[in-house]
Amino acid sequence: MLDRRTLFPALAGLGSAAASLFGSKKAAASSSAGFAGDIEPRGTKDRLERLPSLDLESQQDFLTGYRTFTGRGFRRITARRAKELFEAKGLDYEADPSLDTVFEVLGDDPVFGMNARSWISCQQLTWSTIQDFVHDKADAYLAEMEATDNIGPGTLELNPDVPLPEHVKYEVHIMPGGYVGDPLGGHVYHYGTNNFYGGGNYQDEIHIDLANAVAVPEDGKVLRILDVGCTLGQMTLALKERFPDAEVWGIDAGGPMLRYGHMRAVDLGVDINLAQRLAEDTKFEDGFFDIVTSYILHHEMPAEISKQSVKEAYRILRPGGVFFPIDFYTGSNEVTKRADLKFRRWWDHRWNEEVWFKEYDGLDMPKAMRDAGFDVDKEGPAAWIGNVNLLATKPV
Repeated sequence: MLDRRTLFPALAGLGSAAASLFGSKKAAASSSAGFAGDIEPRGTKDRLERLPSLDLESQQDFLTGYRTFTGRGFRRITARRAKELFEAKGLDYEADPSLDTVFEVLGDDPVFGMNARSWISCQQLTWSTIQDFVHDKADAYLAEMEATDNIGPGTLELNPDVPLPEHVKYEVHIMPGGYVGDPLGGHVYHYGTNNFYGGGNYQDEIHIDLANAVAVPEDGKVLRILDVGCTLGQMTLALKERFPDAEVWGIDAGGPMLRYGHMRAVDLGVDINLAQRLAEDTKFEDGFFDIVTSYILHHEMPAEISKQSVKEAYRILRPGGVFFPIDFYTGSNEVTKRADLKFRRWWDHRWNEEVWFKEYDGLDMPKAMRDAGFDVDKEGPAAWIGNVNLLATKPV
């Protein structure tokens, strides 16, 4: 673990007197700025502000394509290679081999080594190129967020003195500073994760699809919604757009994520409430929400914290309310059985700082939900990630 909460202390106080990021370029660019001080040197494409330089945009475009190759195209090659190597030893690569066997057969193979090294290097370059740029212009970017901290639509609640549990301090996905340690982490996370989606989420398309997949209570009453572990609030925004009359909240431990997300919501003119709170201790009243949801949150928590957050969701839902956590195979605690995918999952855990994925592999989410008191439907609404996403309802 790298605790970088104090890595960038000099940045925290910057910004109040910052000037324009690119001087005359800003005046010349088309802009859909939603607030005074908005930085859009190259304008926007619908809801996505373009990266501030063509060089940076070109770098990210290349890295997005390269990640797609290493993460998807290369997977066919490694599957074929694993089959060959296992068959050479009289073994079946699809028969749930032990991790020791996987290491013995695949651990020294150059094809797997090249795949792992390529993927991790791409990840490192994705973060560093964006981070280097925004930190070079830190005063302007901090001033831009400061301009929206106390204005709406929507609200921003930061709690810098909240005790952060150890698991939120890890640099998950090897993002420098993680969710909590870099004041400009929201900028880095937004454009870096655009790379993760292979260019398919520039307009929050994935988050919009997920928000549209969220089930509603049987009585159809949706007055309040909570998005847990919301990071930048992309699905929070989409939930508000789907349910415009509802009071929509997003919570996350990462203050830098929320601050950037609030700035973006103000720019887009969407009324959401973002608060720095913990999934296992939300501070909301009993029975406050009609829907509680999350997206790829639970695999980034220790199993015990996941269970606590499920109990917390039960507490803050009203009778008949819906809990819909979207994550990898939430409908089953079956782990990957194929050798090549087991190897990839291991190096993702080891080298990509997916610290808690092994615990998540063994977490029985249906049981955790039932233990909390939920009625669980294993055939809940489908979403793009995983096979089945559990739908849980608080009994009336």
